[in-house]
Amino acid sequence: MTAIKIAILGYGNLGRGIETAVTQNDDMELVAVYPRRDPSTVKIASNAEVRPASQLEDGNAKGEFDVLMICGGSATDLPKQTPHFAQWYNVVDSFDTHHNIPEHFAAVDAAAKQGATCALISCGWDPGLFSLNRLYGNTFLPNGKDYTFWGRGVSQGHSDAIRRIDGVADARQYTNPVPAALEGARSGDNPEFTAREMHTRECWVVLEDGADAAAVEEQIKAMPNYFDEYDTTVNFISQEELDRDHKELPHGGFVLRSGETASGRKHVIEYSLKLDSNPEFTSSVLLCFARAIARLAAEGKTGCNTVFDIPPAYLSAHDGVVICLGILGLDHVEHGQGKHRVDAHARAG
Repeated sequence: MTAIKIAILGYGNLGRGIETAVTQNDDMELVAVYPRRDPSTVKIASNAEVRPASQLEDGNAKGEFDVLMICGGSATDLPKQTPHFAQWYNVVDSFDTHHNIPEHFAAVDAAAKQGATCALISCGWDPGLFSLNRLYGNTFLPNGKDYTFWGRGVSQGHSDAIRRIDGVADARQYTNPVPAALEGARSGDNPEFTAREMHTRECWVVLEDGADAAAVEEQIKAMPNYFDEYDTTVNFISQEELDRDHKELPHGGFVLRSGETASGRKHVIEYSLKLDSNPEFTSSVLLCFARAIARLAAEGKTGCNTVFDIPPAYLSAHDGVVICLGILGLDHVEHGQGKHRVDAHARAG
C-alpha cells in the first residue's frame, strides 16, 4: 500500500502535533514542513524536509504530497491561506470561528473547484467531532434541545485572537462551563440558557513594554465572535508566570441532546471529551480526516467538504470488514505522553 504523503504549513502547536501524530499512522508519511518563519531557524522532530513556505506558491510543490495540513489561526490566517492554497493542493484546516464557517466554506469551495482539488475545513473536535454528535442527537431525538459546553480548557483559537491585539506579547484563554447550566442540561427538562449563562472566559495576558493594559482589556472584552457575549476576566501577568503556570494546553467539553420520544419519555444523549493536550488530540483528528480527503481526491471528488460529507469508513486505515468487527470500538486512546478519554453514553428515562 502506498503511503499517504502529508505536508504541514505552519509549525506551531498544531503543526508539531500533526508531525508526532503521523508516527502513529502507518499508512502515512510526513514529507515536508513549510514554516512561515525562516526555515533555517526551525528545528523539527522528524526527518521530513523543512522548506520555505514560498515554495508552495503557484502550485510549485504539486505532486510532492497528497494533502497539505494548514496550521494557521482562525482569526486572520485561515480565511486567506486555505482558499489560496486550495487552488493547487488538497487541503485540510481547523477553522473554528463558527459564525463565519459558511463564508469560509464558500471561498474554499470556489478555489478548490477551480483548481480541481479536494478540501476539508473546520475539522477538529469543535467544530468537528462535536458537530457530528450534534447531528446524531438531532436525528435520533428530533423533538429536543442541544447543549454544548466547552472546558475547562485552553482555547487555541481564542488565545491566538488575543495575541494578535497590538500590545500583547503572549496570552492564554481558558473557557469554563458554568456548573449550574451543565447540570440543568443533564436534567432532561430542556432549560433555556444564553451564551453568558453557559460559559465564562478567563484570559491571562502578557503585555509588551509600554502597552496600555486598559485598552487591551477593552479590546478583548469587545471582540465579536470571541468574547463579547461572555463574562470575561482579563489578568495581566509576566511572561515568566505564563510559562510557569499556563504552559499546558488541556481542554475538553460536553455535547448533550435532551429530548422526548413519541410516548413522552425523556432521553439524554451525552458525549464528552477530556484532553491532556488540545493540539495533540486535534492533530490526531485532522490526520484521520486527511486520510479521507486523500481517498476522495483519488476518486476524483473536488470542492470543499465538512465533516458531514465524509463517509466514516474513510477515516480508518482498516478495511470495512475489520471496522465491522469492532476494532475501532475502544474507549481509551493513549497518545504520546498524555492520556485522552472519549466517553459517549445515553440515558433513557
